[in-house]
Amino acid sequence: MYNENISKEHLEYIRKQNIKKTAIRVCQCLLLIMFFVLWEAAANLRWIDPFIMSQPTRVLKTVASMTSDGSIFTHTGITVLETIIGFLSGTILGTLIAIVLWWSDFTSKVLDPYLVVLNALPKTALGPIILVWIGGTTGSIIVMALLVSIVVTILNVYLAFESVDEDKIKLLTTLGAKKPQILTKVILPANVPAIISVLKVNVGLSLVGVIVGEFLVSKAGLGYLIIYGGQVFKMDLVMTSVLILAVVAALMYLSVNWLEKKLTKMR
Repeated sequence: MYNENISKEHLEYIRKQNIKKTAIRVCQCLLLIMFFVLWEAAANLRWIDPFIMSQPTRVLKTVASMTSDGSIFTHTGITVLETIIGFLSGTILGTLIAIVLWWSDFTSKVLDPYLVVLNALPKTALGPIILVWIGGTTGSIIVMALLVSIVVTILNVYLAFESVDEDKIKLLTTLGAKKPQILTKVILPANVPAIISVLKVNVGLSLVGVIVGEFLVSKAGLGYLIIYGGQVFKMDLVMTSVLILAVVAALMYLSVNWLEKKLTKMR
């Protein structure tokens, strides 16, 4: 029930915004449905080779088969667990390193060129090296996910820390505040949105790192299924794994969005 103090104009504006949001959601759903319908039609009419490109009905049969034997839950669960561990590790460790860089101007200037080079370096190129160093274990997959996300976290969070209003810091310093107090009272609270933005980026990056790691060493997980399906020409399995990955990525992104809304309400 709307507040009686709200003007008619404001109510009309809210109504239009709700209609707009509904229209956007409907269009998004229709676009997705059209994609699958066209994909199915193209395969049935032989515009594309269903053996190579698969088709939705084949994907559904593969999902049903994997659900009945439980393998879909096993492989998806492994990939999700590895992604979450790599995602949290990269974000937490990257944020801690960014705090160290903010704390020590000398350290930040020393490490700056190395961070720039590491950011430009394709992390996937380190996969074989990590495999040799750590071995063909789950640990190497998690390290791969961590490496993909940690440098981005360091650079973005540190840049956000440096962008905090200098006047606020000077005011606290004038009042006798030390660096720990400035960090906890100004720097971290002011950069919650920046850290949330980094989380959104790291969801995708960590998933990429995990899949690359599974390509190289894993005997389970969605990345393993994609490689295995490609090797034995089971393209239905490949496309099913890719679609499951898309769903996993979307759900993880929505989870970060939910966390952002909760933290925004708390502030």
